[in-house]
Formats: sequence, structure tokens, C-alpha cells
Amino acid sequence: MDILLVASAFNSLSQRVFAELSDRGHRVDVVLAAHGAEAVRAAVSESRPELIIAPMLKTALPDDVWREHTCLIVHPGPPGDRGPSALDWAIAEDASHWGVTVLQAGAAMDAGDVWAAESFAVPPVGKSDLYRNEVSDAAMAAVLLAVQRYADGSFKPSSQNDPAIRVVWRDFFRQERRRIDWENDSTETVLRSLRAADSQPGVLDELLGREVFLHGGAPEDQLRGHPGDLLATRAGAVCRATRDGAVWILELRPRKSSGDPSPFRRPAAPVLASFPASPGTTTGSERPPRSGDRPAGLPEVTAPLELPSERKTWTDIRYRCHGDVGFLAFSFPGGAMSTSHCHRLLAAYRYALTRPTSVLVLGGSRDFFSNGIHLNVIEASADPAGESWANLNAMNDLVEAVLRTTDRLVVAALGGNAAAGGVMLALAADEVWCRDGVVLNPHYRRMGLYGSEYWTYSLPRRVGSETAQRLTTDAVPLSAASAARIGLVDRLVPASVREFPDEVERMAAALAAAPGLGRRIAMKAAARRTDEGRRPLAEYRRAELARMHTVFFDPHAPYHALRSAFVRKLPHGSARPLSTAGGQVAGGVR
Repeated sequence: MDILLVASAFNSLSQRVFAELSDRGHRVDVVLAAHGAEAVRAAVSESRPELIIAPMLKTALPDDVWREHTCLIVHPGPPGDRGPSALDWAIAEDASHWGVTVLQAGAAMDAGDVWAAESFAVPPVGKSDLYRNEVSDAAMAAVLLAVQRYADGSFKPSSQNDPAIRVVWRDFFRQERRRIDWENDSTETVLRSLRAADSQPGVLDELLGREVFLHGGAPEDQLRGHPGDLLATRAGAVCRATRDGAVWILELRPRKSSGDPSPFRRPAAPVLASFPASPGTTTGSERPPRSGDRPAGLPEVTAPLELPSERKTWTDIRYRCHGDVGFLAFSFPGGAMSTSHCHRLLAAYRYALTRPTSVLVLGGSRDFFSNGIHLNVIEASADPAGESWANLNAMNDLVEAVLRTTDRLVVAALGGNAAAGGVMLALAADEVWCRDGVVLNPHYRRMGLYGSEYWTYSLPRRVGSETAQRLTTDAVPLSAASAARIGLVDRLVPASVREFPDEVERMAAALAAAPGLGRRIAMKAAARRTDEGRRPLAEYRRAELARMHTVFFDPHAPYHALRSAFVRKLPHGSARPLSTAGGQVAGGVR
């Protein structure tokens, strides 16, 4: 079937729908609604689709399009839910269950006939995490069912005028509803506010006399202070006291009207440290406002790498050992890994190698595995080229450490999506295990980069030179199933997001207990010596970095404009169209 996807952004769900429909033999084209109604009309005229699907749409389809074609809208709410902030309300109201509805576009928003719907349990996570996981799983199941029903031709969609469907209109979730009352709100109330606003739009607040949006939230079980006071920093996050406890705020976004040259999300402590000092500005206890990479007077309170299970505090890197298996879990906001993230994860990896295990699992938790270098931190740097270079070298150091591990098997367990250098980090492992709802983007081209992280070694050895060239040139998202078919992934894990960690632990224990493991580790070490003799890893690194250095330090290279547009969420004229047929579709995607 010829299917056209209309999306406000080619986000994680749009990419998954594109990849999984393509897997099933459909010809799928994409147009961005952000380019306007005429771009949508042009794409419809050019691709002549049998069916139009909108996986993520913030604006209405042109009337003539939905009147003349069957257009299915993916709404992140159960049948009867209407309004633009469905997930925000679900989290803010502490819903235990929620749903996704595929409905037909019409004159009234979210009021069309229902083609399919799926429900799911709502875990205590941020909106963006929920969207990329439980919502994505439910949406994909509903889309596939709706497409099947449309192709069958005999299905009659259900009207939302049915008295059995409870219609609820929920207004746009404005900042007035999100505002935190630090003196009176409980920790749980604060966390719900932060989770309902993550990653967009954040919660508007004031810190050190500046208006900022707060992003990300996690509980803290030990630190305490006067409500609203900043208490400590940890790995770029800041801890703030509530009425009955404290929370960790992971990232901040300065308000655009503040005049800050970097009004986009990045680690919270460096943002606060960048604010100029002003009379009377304190962190809550008459402390001076800034010093180095965090506000002065705030202690850096570290968490142990092997955090006791009873602790309820935030840390982005954890290690634990169970029998012959070590588990090194990490979770960075948006999957982006700054220079600091890479250095700390490398130190943790080296610690893991000192433990007496035969199998080491990287990742294994929910949401993003890794998306490579941290473009937001780079964009905010006084020297973006220098920071790009430092960040990439730090990623390379980490990947090299994994590639050079020869005394045990290393498994990369992807419970969430991965892209660019994050995919190459996974490919450095001996085995890649992937949850079946994951989307991979094993390329750099859409950011104007050649790439590094030893991809010229790792990618061809898994999929062959020809396929490696195609993946990095075509620059299209891959479903986990497609990645497994071509050898990019070793094992698909058919599990829900909630079940994935336990399934990984079971699989890892079986791997560690498998007969012949010692022989396999010895063969791995021998293969590494043979590969090193043919062409040293240092040579792959030198060749990749030579090309990346040229791009980073050329102020006119497309990378700089593409990076800035991506971080600042601006359109860019060099966006490339995307189609499984290889054709040109109006609007295109980045």
C-alpha cells in the first residue's frame, strides 16, 4: 500500500511508524506539516497515497486533504479524550492507565471515528519517556491494526457519538497549572508537575533571579532544607528542597525573553553557573551565585556507583553484580552524552572491568541507550568546534575501551532508541540485544558529519561494506527487526518496557552459564589480535578524526548550521526528503 505520513516533526514515533510500515512492504513517504499546508498538498499530489497517517501532528490537516482522502490521526489518549495536552493531563492527574486512539480526521479535533485503540499502564516516569515507550508501543499496535482494517475494506470504524464512549475535552495545559509552590507542595506533587512537563515545555520557575524552565525530576531520600532552597549538585543536576523532602532537577532551559544566548535545555548546574552575578541573588541561603561549573556554595554530593537498592535518589550511572554478570546501567537525558558524561561512564566501565565477572551488560534499562555527542552542550559552549572535538574524542575513548575488552563478553542491551555514535557504542560490544520496539539510526549524515566512534571498523564487520555504505548514506531509521535481519542486532527481545530489564538479566545469566564461554572469550581475544595486526584501531580512529576535524573547525561547514537549527528547533533549508521509494517528497525531514 502507498502510505503518506504527515508529521509536525520526524520524531521517535514518526520514525517507528515509518520503519515498521516499511518492514511490512508498504511504500511510505513522509512530509513535515511544519512546512505548511501547500507542502502537504504537494506531497499528497506527488505520492498519490492510498492512506494518509499522522503519527504526530500539532496542526490541523488541510480541509481538502482530509475530505478527499482517508486520513488517520494518532491521538495519545483513549477514545473520547480530546485536546492538545493528553499526556500532560494523564500524568498530572496521576492516571493509572491511559491509551492511544487512531481516529479519522474530520472538522472537529479528536472527534473522528475510531479505527483502533490500545490501552497501557502508566508508570511513574516523565512524559517524554512515557511517549517513547508505552505510548509508542500502544500507538504502533493501533496503527498496524488500523492499516490492516483499512486494507481489508470491510471494517466499519466506531463513532465517538456512541454513548459508551465518555467524551472529555481537556484544554491546553498552561504554565499556570504547572507552577510549583515550593513552600507547600509535597515531593510527590512536585515530581508529578516535573514529569508532566518533560521534555516540553518544562515547568517555568525562577532560580537565582532568572526565569528558567525546569526539566526532569527524581526524588531524593536524604538531603533536606528549607523549601525552595538549592541543596547540592550531582553530575550536572541540582537538588532542590520541597516541603517534605527534595527533588533532583536534571536540566534547565533559560527563557528566551531572558536574553540568554543559549535558551535551550542542558545540564542544570552549568546553566546556573553561567548566570551573571546580581545584587541580592542567592541560592536560598545567602550564598554567592556562581563558581566554575556549578553555583558556588553548593556541594557536589556524589552517589556510589554501586548504589544500595533501598536508596531513592538520582544517579545517571549505576553498577551492580549478580553472580558472574556485571550490569553497568546509564541514562542520560535525551540520550545525549557530553564530554563529562563520557568521562564518567568510561571511569565506571573501567571499574566494572575490575570486578570478577565473565559477562558485562551495558545499558539494559528503559528509554534511550545513547544518541552520541551532546549537541546542546556543544552549541552552548564558547568554543563549539573545540567542544565538538573534545566530546567526540571522549566518545571514542569509551568505545575503544569496549572494543579492547578481551577478558569477558560485553553485551549492549538496548531497551530504548539509539542513534549516531550511540549505535556505534552498542556495536563495540560482542553482542547487541534489542527490545523489539526500538528504532536505530546508524548514521551521521543528517547532521552533516562523516562520523567516528570506530564506525568504519564496527559497522562493516557486522553488516558488510556495501550495507554499511547504504546505511550511512541513505540515513533512514531502522526498526529493531530490520536491524536483526541485516546483522546489526544479534538478539531481538520481545518484551514490554517493564519486562525488558528482567528479561535481560535472565538472558545474561544464561549466557554466563553457557558451556564453552571460556573458549568463546579466548577466541574473541585472538580475533582482536588478528584484527589489530591487519589494521590497528588507532588507524581507524586517525582516519575518522581527520575528516571530523576538518568539519568541526570549518566555520562554514553545514554541521554548524544544522546543529544550531536542531538544538534551537529552527527550520533549516538543507532538510532532505525521505521515502522508501527513494523519491522526493515536499517538505522533507531532518
